[in-house]
Parts: sequence; C-alpha cells; structure tokens
Amino acid sequence: MTPNETVVPMLPCVLPEETLAFWRALGFSVTYEQHKPYLYLSLHWSGFDLHYKRAPKGADPAAEDTGGCLVLVDSVAAYHAAFTAAMRAEYGKVLAKGLPRITRYRPGASRFTVMDPSGNSVIFIQRDQVEEVEYGGSASLSGLAKVLDNARILLEFKTDPQATYRALNSGLRRHGGTAPAVERATALALLIELAETVDQLDRVPEWGAALSALPLTDAERDQVRSTVADPAVLTPWLGSD
Repeated sequence: MTPNETVVPMLPCVLPEETLAFWRALGFSVTYEQHKPYLYLSLHWSGFDLHYKRAPKGADPAAEDTGGCLVLVDSVAAYHAAFTAAMRAEYGKVLAKGLPRITRYRPGASRFTVMDPSGNSVIFIQRDQVEEVEYGGSASLSGLAKVLDNARILLEFKTDPQATYRALNSGLRRHGGTAPAVERATALALLIELAETVDQLDRVPEWGAALSALPLTDAERDQVRSTVADPAVLTPWLGSD
C-alpha cells in the first residue's frame, strides 16, 4: 500500500441550510448537495473537505457535542485571520458566542475552533505544536500566576470561556491583593476580552477602571496586550501600543 491516504470526516448535520450558508460565508464551495432520499453535503476550501450526513434523531446542536474533526495546518494564525475576515464581511462582526462561532486566537497559540450551526467542532491545530502540554495550571506556579496558566488551558485547549471566566474572577478575589500588578492586569484584560462571550458586559467598566489604575511600565503594558486576541479592546484603559 502507498501511504498517501486521505481521511474525510462525515459530520452529523442537524441544520443543513444554516450549515451550508455558514461555510459559504467563510469562503467554502459546495461540491455536492443532496437532501433526498438522504442528506449528504460536501464542502471544499483550500486543501481540505468537510462532508455532512443526517444527524441522529434527537441530536441537539446546543449541547455542542454533535461531532467534530481536527484540521492540521502549517500556520494556524493565517486560517483564523481568513475566517474572521470573512465573518466581518458577511456578518459585520466576528461570531464569538452561540452557534455558529469561532474561538479566540492569541498570537503564538497553537489552535482555535470553529463551531458550526449543528454543534460540530472543527479544530484547527498547528502541526508543530509542543508535544507535552501541562493541563490544569503549572505545578511550578502559585497564586494568581497559576490561575492565569490554568485560564490559558481552559480558553485555548478546552475552549471553555465560562470556566475561564469563573477561574479568573475567583482568582482575582483570592489572590488579587498580593499578586504583582502585571498579573492582575493580565487577569483583568482577559476578563474584558471575555465579557461579551460570557454575558458580563456590564462589568467591563469596573474591570477597565481597575486595569487603568494599575502602575504598569510600558513593557508590562505591551505584555498585557499580548495576552488577548485583539489588543484594541484594551485601548480605553491601556492606550494603543
């Protein structure tokens, strides 16, 4: 056998029309579409394909566990940039909550996830990401630094913004009084970035005021900006870089 196999996922589809419209908006072409006597959809973009079949009866997209696949790429940042640009062009914003949506991408991260309308997760992963990832907060860290490391795992690998919010909010209460200013600033910056996704926009002024009051050097301000996917969200309190 020649080792040149190609594996194409067959994702369960609950909402065919919405699924086609979403991927078309991201630039995918529909290469095959059949609704009767059975559902089969095929889409293509760049060098890979996504295929869909009818989901099992009772499948609930809101549970976000319908199915999924991994897409291994050389430069994950370029894919995120392409999809977010397409979203802005089609929807006027990046879809960050509900279904469909795309997860954040922080410069230097190794993955992001696109959730389709049917609750499938399509995860784009950098091929050369580190092989050993320590989940749950590094054992060598303590206090707010450990909370921040755990938040990074929850957000970038487990793609769980609600759990990330809870960890950061609790961590600031427990360790904010003794943590270095740059760590407090990082936690506040992440909370501000997450605010819309976790329905906490009313707390942004509180977090922003606390962030702007912290004594940070220019280098520390740059460090804090680098922890969020879009540094512009921090401009009202940190200024522009």
